Amino acid sequence: MSVQQDDFDGRLNRHLRRGIATGAGAALVAVYLSSVGLLAMMNARPVIANVLTLAQTALLAIAFLAGLISQRSSSKNPAPAFWTAPLAGLVAGLLVAGFASLILGVNLRSIFIALTPPLARLLTFGQTGISGTVLLAAGSVAVASAGALYQRLPQKVRRLMFPAALAVLLCGMFQEFIQVILQSNALFRWFAPWFYGWDGLTGRGGLTIFAIALVVAALPLLLRKPGGFAGGTGGHPWQRPMPALLMLLLLLLVPIAGGPYIAQVFLLIGLYVLMGMGLNLELGLAGLLDLGFVAFFATGAYITAILTADSPLALAHYTAVPSFSFWAAMPIAVLGAVLMGILFGIPVLGVKGDYLAVATLGLGEIVRIVVQSDAAAPLLGGAQGILQIPKPQVGGFQFGSAVSLFYLTLAAAIFAAYCAWRLERSRLGRAWIALREDEDVAQAMGINLVQSKLLAYAFGAAFAGLAGSIFAVMVNSVFPSSFQLLMSINVLALIVVGGLGSLSGVVLGALVLIGLPEALREFGEFRYLFYGLALILTMRLMPEGLWPAGHRRRRIVAPMAGAQGVRATRP
Repeated sequence: MSVQQDDFDGRLNRHLRRGIATGAGAALVAVYLSSVGLLAMMNARPVIANVLTLAQTALLAIAFLAGLISQRSSSKNPAPAFWTAPLAGLVAGLLVAGFASLILGVNLRSIFIALTPPLARLLTFGQTGISGTVLLAAGSVAVASAGALYQRLPQKVRRLMFPAALAVLLCGMFQEFIQVILQSNALFRWFAPWFYGWDGLTGRGGLTIFAIALVVAALPLLLRKPGGFAGGTGGHPWQRPMPALLMLLLLLLVPIAGGPYIAQVFLLIGLYVLMGMGLNLELGLAGLLDLGFVAFFATGAYITAILTADSPLALAHYTAVPSFSFWAAMPIAVLGAVLMGILFGIPVLGVKGDYLAVATLGLGEIVRIVVQSDAAAPLLGGAQGILQIPKPQVGGFQFGSAVSLFYLTLAAAIFAAYCAWRLERSRLGRAWIALREDEDVAQAMGINLVQSKLLAYAFGAAFAGLAGSIFAVMVNSVFPSSFQLLMSINVLALIVVGGLGSLSGVVLGALVLIGLPEALREFGEFRYLFYGLALILTMRLMPEGLWPAGHRRRRIVAPMAGAQGVRATRP
């Protein structure tokens, strides 16, 4: 009897500790967001007009996640009790209510300027004293219990509800960005009032978005064979390419529907997609980490500028060679970038790993310093750059708008994606993969390491040179300040986040890492906080990338699942 009592007491103590710790952690997150001023700023942004602000959504999400986390099983607590969720909500609510009372009772603005009485009223939903504490505690308990119920729902139901709720949240958060798209098109402008009013997303608009997202999320489950939710694991043969086709449709329609600003953002995304595909060949396939990749981009831009510009620095101004058109200069720029890639690769042929990253970083900085130097100024313009680069033309049509230049970039990216896809499945691509896995074994199998590495640098540089050539005509000028180390780091980050070795991952990574900061621009100085949080969550929850290649998913996810299984079965 005493053994059973001890076992019961042990389980009770574990549940108590879990509920209290989870609630305290949730309260700490709320206090941090309040202290840095983020919560007060978010309160000015409605998610659903006159119903819910972004700050209130954040507070509800914190309590919801506390309840959800309290129900997660672990090796020490494989079957958590349901009552740990309301306990976590109660602890979080009481601690936040105490923090609000501290703000009202003690002037902390000399240390934290954001801790004002309006913030305290926000935390307690406009109530003060005992009524505010009771309301906040009861609300936290209710929302945490809802999080626990959600965690206990079948996985299929959760897969439907989560994207639907996320769609409403995103449409409310990015309402200004979305309304620019809606107001730029006559058809969209007609039904935009159904979704958005003067104050933001309407209640009926939020319900409509939730229903549409719910149907879209249910389609893959309904189309499984045989017959809907009760079916097996099979599916229609066209289901596999559907995500890529939807992404392509998005890239085709959104820029022309969204107007010049949206097209400019997508044009920048397209340039990074081109560079990402090039670096994906080097790093994703061949395993060659290159932090000087921006040098190839700069080579393509400067060659295009020298051959086409109406400037004293252009080739036509000090030789008898006439000015080139963009279509004639672009292949030369790509070939110049290829030559730069080969010259770039020769000094680092015998270097691996972190040393390769440092070496390529140094080579990239050498190129930037040479371009900025006074010695190269008579040819490249130094810090003043090269101006008056003309736009591309086809007959009487000029690619002068951001929309037309985007479609030019999209055509180049599709061509580059086809080339990269063919390369990946070629004899050379298989040699690169062998090189990435183990250089010694690859050499023992007869692969020429020097040739394979130089070809990886050459093909990667070709894609970057093409992107640089389009960039030069996009901005009508080139300056050394446009080719900083940060550009190489951004390209590296997007292929890691998207998924190393995955062409679809490159596109998705560029949409997230290049498009997301623009979508968050309305949040001012806090946009990079959201940006960093998105990166952390991606690396924590999806370490293989957002859209990983099959081999990388198998290498990362399978060992992690096996390790979790071992921990779960360990006594």
